[in-house]
Amino acid sequence: MHIVIVVEKTGWVVRDLLRAAADLEVSAATARWSALRADVAGGKQTVLAGDVVLTDADAVLLRTIGAGTLEQIVFCMDVAHRLEAAGVPVINPPRAIETAVDKYLALTRIADAGINVPRTIACQTIDDAAAAFATLGGDVVVKPLFGAEGFGITRITDLNLLERAAAQLQRAGSIIYMQQFIDDAEGDVRLLVIGDRVVTSMRRVGDDWRSNIARGAKGEPYDASESLVELALQSARACGALVAGVDILIDRQGRAYVLEVNAAPGWRELVRVTGVDVAQHVLMFVREIATKGAMHA
Repeated sequence: MHIVIVVEKTGWVVRDLLRAAADLEVSAATARWSALRADVAGGKQTVLAGDVVLTDADAVLLRTIGAGTLEQIVFCMDVAHRLEAAGVPVINPPRAIETAVDKYLALTRIADAGINVPRTIACQTIDDAAAAFATLGGDVVVKPLFGAEGFGITRITDLNLLERAAAQLQRAGSIIYMQQFIDDAEGDVRLLVIGDRVVTSMRRVGDDWRSNIARGAKGEPYDASESLVELALQSARACGALVAGVDILIDRQGRAYVLEVNAAPGWRELVRVTGVDVAQHVLMFVREIATKGAMHA
């Protein structure tokens, strides 16, 4: 069994995956998104990165793509789609990566599945943003449409500040993505979905209203109820993700809201809090998918 992990920067999660691969006696190599190249010759198509031939892999595991121009990002995703078309199991599927990274698209897929989400308005002008601010109750969270780990997220309760933020986003050519602020009872919950089950979960609690681990929040053990587990599974399926971190917020009335689905989740804090070997679970799932693919080839 040989897998390739596609990532731009080799951080803790990738090192953990390589450690787990050695434990499971799985051959694993890494490839950088920015090193991907494609060779099309007649009826044969080959995808490579340096000396790594991705089209020869038993499975390819996609991690965070990183920054790039529109042309670079589109090319990388085109290559991921070509791998999938060539019969290489790609996890997560490229369409799931494209969906989950786009907060608006992911939220609409989740809402279409009948899942409760925060009231959200996405717009492009200052006037529309001001009207949305009033509609959302004058207490909103402004988020970048493309972003992760809580960076660029701001809570705004003043119309003048909202208009200034909207003006900056408009000048930058960005979408103004606003959600109604929900006062949660106990932080938010991260559930890790792998295939058709949730393998572990934790509650994230920060010093302020934000509860992103990258912004200083801490994880705590959390025993997710069957209803939250089902919400996480439904949300991951709605986005087409096979491996996903699903974030759910519970308000003071006990109502659950799915905030987002992360198709390239980190799990360092999950491991610290729960002791679950997430990397091993991920690789065993990848191996299972690759084996099934080989049996049907």
